[in-house]
Amino acid sequence: MITVTKTFFPPIEDYQTQLKRIWDNQWLTNNGKLYQELTKKLREHLEINKLILMTNGTLPIQIALNAYGKAGEVITTPFSYVATTSSIVWEKCTPVFVDIHPEYLTIDETKIEAAITKKTTAILATHVYGNPCHVEAIEVIAKKHNLKVIYDAAHCFGVTYKGQSILNYGDVSTCSFHATKLFHTGEGGALFCQDELTYQDMWYRHNFGHNGPGMYHGLGINAKMSELQAAMGLSVLPYIKHIIAERKRVCEYYDEHLNFNSLTKLKLREGATWNYAYYPVIFESESLLLKAIKDLEIQNIHPRRYFFPSLEKLPYINSNQCPVADKIAKRVLCLPLYTTLFDEDLNKIVLIINNG
Repeated sequence: MITVTKTFFPPIEDYQTQLKRIWDNQWLTNNGKLYQELTKKLREHLEINKLILMTNGTLPIQIALNAYGKAGEVITTPFSYVATTSSIVWEKCTPVFVDIHPEYLTIDETKIEAAITKKTTAILATHVYGNPCHVEAIEVIAKKHNLKVIYDAAHCFGVTYKGQSILNYGDVSTCSFHATKLFHTGEGGALFCQDELTYQDMWYRHNFGHNGPGMYHGLGINAKMSELQAAMGLSVLPYIKHIIAERKRVCEYYDEHLNFNSLTKLKLREGATWNYAYYPVIFESESLLLKAIKDLEIQNIHPRRYFFPSLEKLPYINSNQCPVADKIAKRVLCLPLYTTLFDEDLNKIVLIINNG
C-alpha cells in the first residue's frame, strides 16, 4: 500500500540509546536533560531566537490565542487544517475568514484590512504547505491597527524566508512535530517568539502558570513535552538532511513527469526556501480530482484531500463565504510523499494521474 505519507523511523538503536539516558536520569518530564538538549539543538539547527517545546502542535496556537485573542475577533484563513480554526473557537474568540491568494494559497494580505473591526485583536495566518505568507504586508497591517500576529507554521520546519527562519516572524509562530511531519517527536510541537517578555509569558502559560514551586504567574495549562518525546526528536534530528533530500527527490520526480497541462502546482513565495513537506496539485475540476482518487485507490494508492473542506464550511462556524478557498479546497490533492517512495511506485502514480 502507498499512503500519502509515512512516518520516518530512526534506527531503533538510536532511540534505545536516548531511552537509556532517561532511565539513567530517572527523569520523565518537567524540563529534563533531553528536553533541554533538544531545545538547544533545534535553536542551533533552525537559527531561531526562542522556542518552547510542547506536547503537540495545537496547544501552542491555543496558548498564543489565550494571551492575544482576548475573546475578540481573530482574522484567519479558511485554507488550513481544522486546528487553526478550532483553536480560535476553543479560546472563546470569533474567527473572521479572509479569502486566499489563488496561487500562493496563503491568506490574501490585500483583503485583511477590510476585515478589521473594533473587535479585532489578532491575525492568525497559516504558511500553507510550508509556503510563507506575505509576512511584510501582514506586519505593516498589524502595526497600523495594533494587532498581534500569530503564524501557524505547522508545515514549516526548516523553511527560510529572505535568509532567516520563517519561524522568526510574527509575535508568535507555532510548529507541529506530529509523526507525519518531516521532523517529528511522535506527537509534539513548539512555540517560537523573539523577545524575553513574550518567552516568559508563554513559558508560564504552558506550565500551569507556575512562577517557581508553589508560586503562580497567572493562568496556565499543561502543555509540556516529555523526555520520551524529546528522545524521539533527538533520534530523528541527525537524519533531517537525509529526510529533506529524499523528499526533494520525490518532488522533483513529480515535477518532471506529471502533465501540468491539466494540473496546477503551488506557487512558491519569492525569497523562500521550501522544505518539501507536501506535494499538492490542483485539478481543473472536482470531478477530475475524484476520478483520480478512485483510480489511485483501485491500485491501493491513497493520496489525501488536504485541506478539505474550506474551513468556513465547519458546522460550528457562522462565516462569510470565501470563494477562492472553496474552489481550491475542492480541487487540491496531496500526492504520496515520503523518504522510501521510489521510482517504480512514483511512475505508477504519475501514469494514473496523467492518463486520467
